[in-house]
Amino acid sequence: MRRLFLILMLIASVPVLAWGQTTEQPGTTVQQGSAQPDSVQRPNKLQRLKQDITQRIQDKLNEPYDTTRNSGYWWRSMKHGKVDFNDSTMGYPKFVKFCYKAYKWGDKAFNSYDTSYVVSTGKNWKLQLKNQNWMDDFMCVIGDERARFTSGASSNIGVFLSFMAVSVGYSLDIDRIFGGKRTSEMAEFSFTCARFAAEAYIATNTGRMSTRLKTGGGNWQRHEKLRALRRKSMGGSATYFFNNRKYARAAAYCFSKYQRRSAGSALAGFSIINYDFKPDKEQLTPEQAYDFEQVGMGHIRYTDYCLKGGYAYNWVMNSKFLFNITATAGAGVKHIHSTETMASGNNGALIAGGSFALTYNHKRFFASLNSNANTSLYITGDFHFSYTIANITTVLGIRF
Repeated sequence: MRRLFLILMLIASVPVLAWGQTTEQPGTTVQQGSAQPDSVQRPNKLQRLKQDITQRIQDKLNEPYDTTRNSGYWWRSMKHGKVDFNDSTMGYPKFVKFCYKAYKWGDKAFNSYDTSYVVSTGKNWKLQLKNQNWMDDFMCVIGDERARFTSGASSNIGVFLSFMAVSVGYSLDIDRIFGGKRTSEMAEFSFTCARFAAEAYIATNTGRMSTRLKTGGGNWQRHEKLRALRRKSMGGSATYFFNNRKYARAAAYCFSKYQRRSAGSALAGFSIINYDFKPDKEQLTPEQAYDFEQVGMGHIRYTDYCLKGGYAYNWVMNSKFLFNITATAGAGVKHIHSTETMASGNNGALIAGGSFALTYNHKRFFASLNSNANTSLYITGDFHFSYTIANITTVLGIRF
């Protein structure tokens, strides 16, 4: 517990003092007799409270304290905002020294850039509001029998919170907020530094899908939109950037860096994606259930394990606008999970993906329009299926 408490104290004090973040000074007091408006002469209660708290913090940091260089000096210095890890006489405990050295090593080894190309925003925290509009498309072919299911766009809204390299967020369908049925939701996690990026997500969708069936080599037949198709996708990926000194993915998608000059990078990594497609037979009409049976359509679940490669480029349009484009492709193993309609097995897998982002920065505020699409393909003999998930996302956020 003592070690945990020490870490919390460091987090509370170091970002303010060791990384150059200064506390805002209290607002200036208007002299009596000046011709300023009443709103300036008499701050409201919230403004006065903010000024009072800020002044109290400053007074606490500036008050005298015992500077005797003994084992307790580091603690007294921390309480008064005088943290200096480069001072060998501070007397830090071994655990605190270890944590700091580990952080400095990691920051230098994994998060250093050529500052003529990439610079930090100077803020550790980010709060984002995202509107995601995503859809999925599934196609199954067995000999001459074909089935295709395409969802409408699911409009989700969510909140994402980021601290340094880590970001977490959750979004849900807008209809549910206003009392509608639950149709889709997504939870996401990402870790992005200069050398690599790692991402994970879980997405579910039970929204309506447009169905088209083709039996016995005949024509495509469009059926009504169904809510009886449950889709769940979850996966993760890790990507290494070879030109990591000059190219910053974080500038386009995480908003924690500024790309000062245009640069691109080759990339390589791996991905794991699990997809589960299951018709809800209880919600199907007898006619729909018969059609599904004719094309051999049922519960399909698989996991792709793939290596991938590609290229990404950041184009600095001007001091405020940045455009990114990324393309990837890969291959690996597709593991078919045993279900009532499919036997367990392993086969080859192909994946392809692409994304773009248009990002706007203005001081601590940012906005972005981005999109990505990923396709998984499986082909063997007279049977193959493909799954595609795509989205268009708008982002509004603030750094602090």
